[in-house]
Amino acid sequence: MVQPGIDLSSHRRQARAAHELLAGAGSRSLSLGGVRREVRDSWQRSLGALKSPELAAARPALGTGDLEDYRQCHLLADVMPVIRRLLVLPARDTGLLVAVGDERGRLLWVDGDRAQRRRAESMAFLPGADWSEAAVGTNAPGTALALGRGVQVSEAEHFSPAVHPWSCTAVPVHDPDTGAVIGVVDITGGREAVAPHTLPLVQAAVAAAEAQLRIDRLQGAVPRAARAPRTAGSLLEITGRDQGRLTAAGRRLELSLRHTEILTLLGLHPQGLRAEELADLLYPDAGGLTTLRAEMVRLRRLLAAHCPVLVPQSRPYRLPQELATDAGRVLAQLRRGARRQALEHYRGELLPRSAAPGIVRYRHEVAMTLREAVLADGSPDTLLRYLQLPEARYDAEAWHCALRLLPPRSPRRAAVVAHLTGLEQDLSGR
Repeated sequence: MVQPGIDLSSHRRQARAAHELLAGAGSRSLSLGGVRREVRDSWQRSLGALKSPELAAARPALGTGDLEDYRQCHLLADVMPVIRRLLVLPARDTGLLVAVGDERGRLLWVDGDRAQRRRAESMAFLPGADWSEAAVGTNAPGTALALGRGVQVSEAEHFSPAVHPWSCTAVPVHDPDTGAVIGVVDITGGREAVAPHTLPLVQAAVAAAEAQLRIDRLQGAVPRAARAPRTAGSLLEITGRDQGRLTAAGRRLELSLRHTEILTLLGLHPQGLRAEELADLLYPDAGGLTTLRAEMVRLRRLLAAHCPVLVPQSRPYRLPQELATDAGRVLAQLRRGARRQALEHYRGELLPRSAAPGIVRYRHEVAMTLREAVLADGSPDTLLRYLQLPEARYDAEAWHCALRLLPPRSPRRAAVVAHLTGLEQDLSGR
């Protein structure tokens, strides 16, 4: 049963006074008058796991590549549009954060007020971090999972002193068929995060998410948990970047443009490429074979020192394991109709400074596939998000489409009209 929102002002004062007793409490039973029972019980569990509040800290639990693969296959990914609509969008510029975690307390998504997100990173409140009670002690996401119901935790009621400036409200998410807990939804921020209306608000959003899961199953959609997840491996980020960023074996490496091009093309051809084939994809003019061999020597030396699991093999050139790219994931999301997720992962044209023929073709394929999918979506929100990309600035057709889709009295029409007016003036030379 979810408790109604309560006035925590007196509990805050008593919790601050009681918290200093925790460090010397060890595993002994706590008799702390004035501290709410659910908080007191959580402190006791936290002491059993962590011994001292000073030892409570969120830890990385999922690396970049593992996190992306894991959350794409998690059941909660199917209901993120519901959570974004009901909680994330209203939380923008309000000082509040919305976090969604799995059943083990690992945060999968953190969104909301940008300034607060940067501030929260100092206590590792970010995707991939473990916020279970066993790791951080008393906190709303971890304690809600431990109790199986919604909770509010305010300031010094947190077990870790590092979290005392924050307050949070969290509610577990249950599988609509089995009743099993599959995750948690949390609102974190200042005292407004534990206002009396916040707990019913999160409860309503969770109920809507669970209802969406039930509807999806009745309509025959395949739950993500039943889909075969991709093998967690290496990731090469190439969208919206002049040079690639490689994450492999827990390490991150900034690459030169040429090395990024080579790895991208080898990732697109897991069966391998002959030297002549790779040279044709890399160099616009003939005669690049000698240059390619020199670049491969340098690339192998770099990867051997930093990411040995990806050192390319020869005859043909090929990678020893799968290399995913963020562009490839965008295409995969578009193929299954997840346009909004694709937009979240697409950061702009891939390797815009590259003139390699193979990269130019791939850049065009990704950009055009995304554009056509967004135009066919029919959603003003999706289209307006797409129009924020630099490559859409001069796409008059897309801007006119947005104007047609927006309701006549929408306040967002003015910005679209102004942009189209500017485009027309640019074309007329004024």
